[in-house]
Amino acid sequence: MNRAEFIARLRKGLIGLNAKAADDIVADYEAHFDDALAAGRTEEDVAAALGNPDRLARELKAEAGAQAWNQQPTASNAMGAVFGILGLGAIDILILLPLVLPVFGTVLTFLIGGVGVFIAGGGVMVVGPFLGLPGGVLAAILMGIGLMGLGIFMVAAMAILTKWLIDATIWYARLHYRVVKPALEPAKA
Repeated sequence: MNRAEFIARLRKGLIGLNAKAADDIVADYEAHFDDALAAGRTEEDVAAALGNPDRLARELKAEAGAQAWNQQPTASNAMGAVFGILGLGAIDILILLPLVLPVFGTVLTFLIGGVGVFIAGGGVMVVGPFLGLPGGVLAAILMGIGLMGLGIFMVAAMAILTKWLIDATIWYARLHYRVVKPALEPAKA
């Protein structure tokens, strides 16, 4: 594979990354080719030493998603980090999906349940005094406040757990990248 083919495949693999970041990455690899050619290496040698540009693009996108999450932990950055990591390879997906989906599904269920408990608590607090519940008006209001507090606790706990899970997923991706990175770097003479 020559320089043009490598750069074209790398650029195609970086689709989805913001344009400036993709251009910076491509410029770095263009400079890498220029330096290697100046040192007397062929384009084919450089491309072979860099490895598969499709795999390289997936790793770079995963790292960019992880950095965006670390700089600003928002929902969109979380999704970018998780999807970037899942894009690292089919083997990883086959290993991680059976572990990750039930955990994230459970967290989402508790999150939605927390919202439901909060809304139910508000309903008990507002409507309870008029229903003649045992314990009277004060008991209905306190039960409603208690349910609302439980709902807030559930949502907050699941938000914290979600952040920890995303951080753990990013840690796994970086560990994976550190294992693969030596194979991507050219051999030193």
